[in-house]
Amino acid sequence: MNDAKRQIIFYGDEFWEFYYKQNQQVKKRINWTLGVIRDIEMVPEKYFKHIIGTDLYEIRISAGNNIFRIFCFFDRGKLVVVLNAFQKKTQKTPKREIERALKLQKAYHDEQK
Repeated sequence: MNDAKRQIIFYGDEFWEFYYKQNQQVKKRINWTLGVIRDIEMVPEKYFKHIIGTDLYEIRISAGNNIFRIFCFFDRGKLVVVLNAFQKKTQKTPKREIERALKLQKAYHDEQK
């Protein structure tokens, strides 16, 4: 039985290029967090946060002392489109990573037309 609250799809190769470079522990945390986003109606901000000034969200992952972010957005209501990911090394999310996600989001929307 499928009780998923959202469907998750992956746009382009950027997320997968990032994912396959990670160790098993990080992949496990990513998979677990994606499951939370897929299955729980009200996802805690600890795992899923809107990026002010955009319609992007960041999926927030910590594994040990490492922090990772995966950018995504909603399409047609309950469809979460995953774009790119990176390891966060500073308090502030790097502008270039947000710009990369916005560029991918635009490409996705252009393809949908």
